[in-house]
Amino acid sequence: MKLDILAIAAHPDDVEISAGGTVAKSIAQGKKVGIVDLTMGELGSRGSGELRLVEAANAQRILGISTRDNLGLADGFFTSDKDSMLKVIEKIRAYQPEIVLTNAPHDRHPDHARASKLVREACFYSGLRRIETGQAPWRPKAVYMFNQDYYNKPDFVVDITEFWNIKMESLQAYASQFFDPNSKEPVTPISGSEFFDFLKSRAMEFGRPSGYLLAEGFMVDRTPGVKDLFDLQ
Repeated sequence: MKLDILAIAAHPDDVEISAGGTVAKSIAQGKKVGIVDLTMGELGSRGSGELRLVEAANAQRILGISTRDNLGLADGFFTSDKDSMLKVIEKIRAYQPEIVLTNAPHDRHPDHARASKLVREACFYSGLRRIETGQAPWRPKAVYMFNQDYYNKPDFVVDITEFWNIKMESLQAYASQFFDPNSKEPVTPISGSEFFDFLKSRAMEFGRPSGYLLAEGFMVDRTPGVKDLFDLQ
């Protein structure tokens, strides 16, 4: 299956938290979008890796994602070693995305930065024919990194105002991770009742300079270009 967009992130729910609105909007525009989670998030303080796989499948149905895979790398301990790199390259070559979305290079959780490095390097190496996986080489046209916890000044933002509700619905599929007044599990930075308010305020902050009510922000390594100044808003 060839995809237009492939989001590759460290943990189930990373994509929904950071780019769920952009994913939903792209799907509504007729784009095929897939997600690859590097780990099951099994080191998380709440829930379990197995439960998060079930929650990820529920979020997939809500967003309308074409396909979702989990590479089963070790949460907290994966690196950019050869085996991990080849697993990511195989997915990039299998789905041949035009665009890859991934974690920010600087964030509160160390896994996010490591995932960003692994995915960005894999996108480059995936285009090298001498790296043999039994598949044709493929290099995405662009890699965009999304904001999650720490603020990273975006290079561009995507208006998600009309898709905020579906983003939130997809997040609520992760019942083990977010606010539940009846939960007896440990409190985490994302399990408090205020976390969704934080996400909305961040979206408002990203959207305001561009005249959008709500937006998601992305960073780039390679400066994007436009053929017409009037394409910029």
